[in-house]
Amino acid sequence: MSITRNNHYVPQWYQKRFFADGRRTLFYLDMMPPIFTRKDGSTTTGAVLFDAHTSRAFAKPDLYSTFFGTAINDEIERKLFGDVDGRGADAVRAFAGLDESAWHSNFETFFEYIDVQKLRTPKGLDWLKKQYPELSQNELMLEMQGIRFLNCTIWTTGVREIVSAEKATVKFIVTDHPVTIYNHATPPSDPRCSYPDDPAIALKGSQTIFPLGPDHCLILTNLEYAKDPDADPLEDRTFARNYRPTMVSTIDFIRSRVLDDQQVSEINFILKARAQRHIAAGREDWLYPEGTVKKSWQELRETLQPPREGLYRFGGEMYASYDSGHVHYQDEFGRSEKPRPFLQKELPASPLNPKDVCGCGSGVRFGQCCGPKPVELRPSWTERSIRERNLMLFRGLSKLLELDSKDWTQVRRDLTDEKIATAYSLYEGLWPLETDLLKLLPKPDGQLRSVYTGSLHPQHIHEFAMGSTLYFGEILIHHPFVHPGTLNTEFRPTEHPRQYRGEFLKTLLFFMSVMPLVEAGLVNLLPDPCDFDFHLRDQMMRMARVRSAGLTFEVSNDPRMEELLREDHRRTLLALPDEGLRNQMAQATPPGEAVNLDELMPHIGQIRENDPLVILQEGALNHGTGGHFQIMKMA
Repeated sequence: MSITRNNHYVPQWYQKRFFADGRRTLFYLDMMPPIFTRKDGSTTTGAVLFDAHTSRAFAKPDLYSTFFGTAINDEIERKLFGDVDGRGADAVRAFAGLDESAWHSNFETFFEYIDVQKLRTPKGLDWLKKQYPELSQNELMLEMQGIRFLNCTIWTTGVREIVSAEKATVKFIVTDHPVTIYNHATPPSDPRCSYPDDPAIALKGSQTIFPLGPDHCLILTNLEYAKDPDADPLEDRTFARNYRPTMVSTIDFIRSRVLDDQQVSEINFILKARAQRHIAAGREDWLYPEGTVKKSWQELRETLQPPREGLYRFGGEMYASYDSGHVHYQDEFGRSEKPRPFLQKELPASPLNPKDVCGCGSGVRFGQCCGPKPVELRPSWTERSIRERNLMLFRGLSKLLELDSKDWTQVRRDLTDEKIATAYSLYEGLWPLETDLLKLLPKPDGQLRSVYTGSLHPQHIHEFAMGSTLYFGEILIHHPFVHPGTLNTEFRPTEHPRQYRGEFLKTLLFFMSVMPLVEAGLVNLLPDPCDFDFHLRDQMMRMARVRSAGLTFEVSNDPRMEELLREDHRRTLLALPDEGLRNQMAQATPPGEAVNLDELMPHIGQIRENDPLVILQEGALNHGTGGHFQIMKMA
């Protein structure tokens, strides 16, 4: 089988859509033509304009090839892009037409193709390399496949418009980076647009432009900006989240606008300004929109603004009922949970003084915390910080379990299933699944931090983590609470608290032990990032499977872990009712030895009370009450 090494990053089928009537070639413009040096030392410039077949343009050798020793592999070109282009061609044709049933059938494929097209160009791959400079070519190709649905959710939850150039004599052009991002506040000269960067799609004022052919162009606009063009274009749109499930109407597109020559030229001007090097068109004069466009970069937004009368199709609340009885809710930004006002904060009314408590919630003075940092390196000031949420949880648990007036033994005796369910509900309430954890996490601001990895057991955390506060400014530790919202209903502690009696004691003791350091700002108890980003979870699990292939783990290899498991098993036995415990001890007694169980049981009772992790509720493991989860959490 022959190897395909000349990779078209703008596929030929897409280029052919831009042929002018009666032609089978395109006019190509090289905006950075090569310079050649002659033998006599003089220089000459290569061709700027050429009329060529699509096979000669928008291609680069080994752009997608992977290398294994001396072997060259082209499976990404053949299998990945072969499939994506085959389905993508059908989807683009569907949306250039008017058949709504075809739109519905091709909706997901259409946005998948656009996302892949944005990433597969040299500019897109250079952007990816900028994020991960150490990636090899093989790793780059793997990463590209992993993030090829990066923007789909943000695009589909915005305003979708397809404008027409059918009545114009000027037609849309094609560029070497066909999926173009426009933000009126970031002209091409803006540092945020330096190659290979584009304005972030999540910014309110960012609009995505993708020509479907010479006569139609897709324009995607964030809903908030479409409704309020005066909104801050450089502020993130509400709920700017990637990789999340959402509900949208697959046939709602605004298709009422028919553009004139000037408007088409203005869109072409934007496309050309954001291209890397090459553009193409069915006619030569369409390659030079700057000859007729007189508007400033900011004024060009008028041409891209969707008509207000079409916005009724987008936004609003949606409800979906399932046969199971579950009802899915979604607001106009794609959020499936109502915002929780108690997690929001107001910005300070006046600038803080260096000795004021910092607005980020760290508990540290402003001058020693966010004061010296640029805004982009500060955690959010408008949402409750991780530390503040942990303090709220601590206060809630203290009130619920009466920790101020009871000793630990009494707390264990008075613990009920209702209290356990309420405790986990408190945690769930403080951490909605749609929390943007990245806004709350510490940034790379130069402060010395450490990340604790190991067992999340109250016995181990003292041994390994607490002393580290002497050496680091802050220790990041995985939160001991499991999030009920990430579990199936039959395993949730809010629904089945009895199964979590032993686990809750470990979680609570761990949490209470660490809280003095949390309050002092020395420890940051972080919830699992995978609880809020299922794509991240899936990617991490995939990486873990690859890295762990062929590895074996024996508990006996880790004496500390083996001892913990043995202790937890002993505590499970101690939670048995007296009759069950007597039976267990009788079975464990060697034949011929006499043991007075009546004398032994009071000592067993004392052991139960002295061990802070033994369940003291009556009937904890009575017959027919179900088992207990014994979770060994690792960070």
